[in-house]
Amino acid sequence: MERREEQPGAAGAGAAPALDFTVENVEKALHQLYYDPNIENKNLAQKWLMQAQVSPQAWHFSWQLLQPNKVPEIQYFGASALHIKISRYWSDIPTDQYESLKAQLFTQITRFASGSKIVLTRLCVALASLALSMMPDAWPCAVADMVRLFQAEDSPVDGQGRCLALLELLTVLPEEFQTSRLPQYRKSLVRASLAVECGAVFPLLEQLLQQPSSPSCVRQKVLKCFSSWVQLEVPLQDCEALIQAAFAALQDSELFDSSVEAIVNAISQPDAQRYVNTLLKLIPLVLGLQDQLRQAVQNGDMETSHGICRIAVALGENHSRALLDQVEHWQSFLALVNMIMFCTGIPGHFPVNETTSSLTLTFWYTLQDDILSFEAEKQAVYQQVYRPVYFQLVDVLLHKAQFPSDEEYGFWSSDEKEQFRIYRVDISDTLMYVYEMLGAELLSNLYDKLGRLLTSSEEPYSWQHTEALLYGFQSIAETIDVNYSDVVPGLIGLIPRISISNVQLADTVMFTIGALSEWLADHPVMINSVLPLVLHALGNPELSISSVSTLKKICRECKYDLPPYAANIVAVSQDVLMKQIHKNLPQEVHSSHPQPGVSGTDPRCSAPQTSQCMWLMQALGFLLSALQVEEILKNLHSLISPYIQQLEKLAEEIPNPSNKLAIVHILGLLSNLFTTLDVSHHEDDHEGSELRKLPVPQGPNPVVVVLQQVFQLIQKVLSKWLNDAQVVEAVCAIFEKSVKTLLDDFAPMVPQLCEMLGRMYSTIPQASALDLTRQLVHIFAHEPAHFPPIEALFLLVTSVTLTLFQQGPRDHPDIVDSFMQLLAQALKRKPDLFLCERLDVKAVFQCAVLALKFPEAPTVKASCGFFTELLPRCGEVEPVGKVVQEDGRMLLIAVLEAIGGQASRSLMDCFADILFALNKHCFSLLSVWIKEALQSPGFPSARLSPEQKDTFSQQILRERVNKRRVKEMVKEFTLLCRGLHGTDYTADY
Repeated sequence: MERREEQPGAAGAGAAPALDFTVENVEKALHQLYYDPNIENKNLAQKWLMQAQVSPQAWHFSWQLLQPNKVPEIQYFGASALHIKISRYWSDIPTDQYESLKAQLFTQITRFASGSKIVLTRLCVALASLALSMMPDAWPCAVADMVRLFQAEDSPVDGQGRCLALLELLTVLPEEFQTSRLPQYRKSLVRASLAVECGAVFPLLEQLLQQPSSPSCVRQKVLKCFSSWVQLEVPLQDCEALIQAAFAALQDSELFDSSVEAIVNAISQPDAQRYVNTLLKLIPLVLGLQDQLRQAVQNGDMETSHGICRIAVALGENHSRALLDQVEHWQSFLALVNMIMFCTGIPGHFPVNETTSSLTLTFWYTLQDDILSFEAEKQAVYQQVYRPVYFQLVDVLLHKAQFPSDEEYGFWSSDEKEQFRIYRVDISDTLMYVYEMLGAELLSNLYDKLGRLLTSSEEPYSWQHTEALLYGFQSIAETIDVNYSDVVPGLIGLIPRISISNVQLADTVMFTIGALSEWLADHPVMINSVLPLVLHALGNPELSISSVSTLKKICRECKYDLPPYAANIVAVSQDVLMKQIHKNLPQEVHSSHPQPGVSGTDPRCSAPQTSQCMWLMQALGFLLSALQVEEILKNLHSLISPYIQQLEKLAEEIPNPSNKLAIVHILGLLSNLFTTLDVSHHEDDHEGSELRKLPVPQGPNPVVVVLQQVFQLIQKVLSKWLNDAQVVEAVCAIFEKSVKTLLDDFAPMVPQLCEMLGRMYSTIPQASALDLTRQLVHIFAHEPAHFPPIEALFLLVTSVTLTLFQQGPRDHPDIVDSFMQLLAQALKRKPDLFLCERLDVKAVFQCAVLALKFPEAPTVKASCGFFTELLPRCGEVEPVGKVVQEDGRMLLIAVLEAIGGQASRSLMDCFADILFALNKHCFSLLSVWIKEALQSPGFPSARLSPEQKDTFSQQILRERVNKRRVKEMVKEFTLLCRGLHGTDYTADY
């Protein structure tokens, strides 16, 4: 066995130079890997050993490392190397050596049956891999042979050892099949062969599982083996006897987990729904577990209750449609549903006292979908049966959503609190979904319960119960249109009667009011019932997220009805902001709700601006938008004057980290205010015909007035912080958000902003300045009055960026990305910008070609976007046509190089867009260039034949209409270039 020439694959050993992959060196490297304290030495050893495993010499040293005198770590490496060689380099093994390799592996497995278990498993995996490679032709009855060989009486190993070794081999065989790299056609053949072979496995497993004399370790291994085989989609009816035996084994605590896994895997097979008769036989078996489930719950045995719940849910969730179809068995399925309801309502608080109830939530979605998918007559019958069940479910879920006592909650870890928060969100989603089935009656049900709770003197008041009912109402109101619900007025009337003495309850009251903000907009007379509660809550840091987000919703939805309250809202908000109640508040507040998204906050700005302050400014922007211009200016003055004074002071000071945070914070407040302060009501234009628009104000826009007043101050701040990306971004964000909101109203600011941007970018180029320039080009470049300053700015930033390219742009992918987007916007919005004599179109083109080769995907996408805008303008913009004619071949070469393997496969659609544009707008040039380019040997990949290249060029040139087809061609061609065509690896893309 140890002679080199006898090892499979040895014939191909001369193909690679023989590195020192000897037994001695492998052992030294393993010793270094396991015992050397130096991490660099460990890494070197690991790298060397990985090379050793795939070397031709591995066929030689692997067997020697398995010798009985070696330690398990060394033996394990030998077994692993054998597996790698068999699974990855099967084609290297001569067919006449298959049988000897098989025999050697059987011998080693027999020897290790009473040895190291980890080595045994690796050897079994190696033999499994060999069997899969030989099936079905070279080894048609592989599994039956394995069973026969290990049952032979003349083996030196005792019966139990042989049995466990066989079970290990049979267990890893399906697992190895699932992860194998077999080609698709081979995989289908082998799967069919294994399906036949299970006839040799299941009778053995049944015999071992049902034999009273089988030791526990054998029965556990049997269950794991069964669990492994059923994942090959074995017909459920063939598993009946084993499933029943697995149910019986649930009574044995040592076998419980393995039994659960086997049953769940068997039931969950996608094909199992075809075997309705077998499924119907399983229902009594599952229902028979109810006593064991109740006992486990009573004893606090969470593992047992969890396992039984998994089985019930697996049957109900995977097969509810098939079982509902069996109308004559409706009572047994209803009993299963009630068992799952018991699991949903299992006593205790998730995740501290129980971890089971969350498993059931998806089942309730599935059951409802299946009921609602039936034809009307059948659906009506099932609605009658299951509506009461779903009303019970709502009660159960709201009970589960209740917070524990304050004392108990105080002992929970932060991780447990977070898991409970997520669990409540899942409950919220379920309630929202259930509304589809129960409709308005659900809201009435919740309202009646809340009314009784708040008005009854019979029961002691429970804030947890109140909070849960409100949470249920809010869950539905957040996503369902409740504007026509007759219970909302009563609910709004009840809210002020709630005794709020708890943060969690207060939070939910706030979020409920926020969820009803659209209803309040239609019923403005009710605003005064709840607005005082919201304004009062603003002063509580613990209610930061809920109170501010609710005020923002009210100001956005009800802004035309808020002028009477505006002075009070502004005063309270200003007081809250100046006292910095919400400043630097940790995000892990006591809220049980997820933090809402922050619109209008630049995600690139990493300064610790607190989101709540920014939301508050957005709320005030909505509010002020509905006031008269004089009122807006008056409120703006009082609101932002303190910040302007602070900014003036900061502008005088020497830059330091503390100053920077304060500056970025103030600039963030201003930009968020201007994001929503829209006196021309641009945001309302899409909201329908019933708009209550105010007259369009005459005179300058209030935001423009303020910006003009603070413009010099902002320039002063910039002069000191021009080299700080965060401050520059914060300044640009003010103007960018103002431009987006004000649109044409921003016009008076265009000349001075263009001048400031030019100075900024000339001094220190930054991406945020280019992004703002792009906004200006988008909105104002087509207007003759604004074209001169826009053109001057465009030419200046282009010139500066081209200089940056000459110095080396690799360190500035963000600038290159933004520059490409600016160029594309210019071509789209105002191609005349490319007619200017001072614009070096040739240099721009060449830089964009260079950008195509960047490693950063966003930059490459932006560059491709530029070319897809540029190429259609070859005819109408003379400088563009000229540069494409002169340098288009360079662009094509870059595109083909990218397709050939230099760019990520995920970007191929972008490069296909360029090819399509070239073909559509420069056909005569492309037809010459592509043939010339592909004639070069080895271009764009050495893996391509001349015929494949010729076919590709012909396909591309023929397709001038269907862009999707060009994308398919490019994807096919890039796989050929990379040597991936026809491999399983491509299936992931």
